[in-house]
Amino acid sequence: MAMERIDKIIASQGLYSRSDVKYMVNRKRITVDGKVVTSASQKADVDRNEILLDGKPFVVKKQIYLMLHKPMGYVSATEDKKQQTVLELVPAALKGRDIFPAGRLDKDTTGLMILTDDGVLAHNILSPKKHVQKIYRVELDIPVTEEMQKGFAEGVALNDGVCKDAKLTILGEKTAEVTLREGRYHQIKRMFGCYGAKVVRLHRIAMGGLFLPEDLAEGECRELTAEELEKLQKRG
Repeated sequence: MAMERIDKIIASQGLYSRSDVKYMVNRKRITVDGKVVTSASQKADVDRNEILLDGKPFVVKKQIYLMLHKPMGYVSATEDKKQQTVLELVPAALKGRDIFPAGRLDKDTTGLMILTDDGVLAHNILSPKKHVQKIYRVELDIPVTEEMQKGFAEGVALNDGVCKDAKLTILGEKTAEVTLREGRYHQIKRMFGCYGAKVVRLHRIAMGGLFLPEDLAEGECRELTAEELEKLQKRG
């Protein structure tokens, strides 16, 4: 990695502002390779230099990948003047980073969401060409039928074109699991709407090979492990 200003390096992690870093420099709280930093404009290479803050290693994460169990009532946006956004559920220590939702879930939809500052990863898991599947649990207002199941497999015709084939597994009288390989606007609701059915509840349980952990409570958000990040990018 190239040499960068120490205030930029530390501020990039979201916990401190550049003015905070200047304050710490003035109080000799930052060292690079054992030497006290005397100016916030001093440069360092995070791959080669050891940066300490208050005597402890300052770990620099180039990108951040978060898993969120989205609750109802939050919109999938970085900001909204009238409604709560999913970014309000991000841990305080990470709110200074340029994190955004990788894809969207409707306000009334719950389940697995990925938040990141990595645009390449977001593109890779959302692009139809990548075939990263998404799995949803669905509850309808009428019984799920074999006609729906067959139609989903063949590709439902919507007003913006025929959908890619989707897998519909019947779980109960009015409940089903749907696996998609694309992500159109209100796609599942529109697909069931073609059969006169209204989606009462929609919950995403998986993206790629990554399933929403049972121990991640609604509204909770945490970083992905390296293994989970690999599973997320698995193609269906």
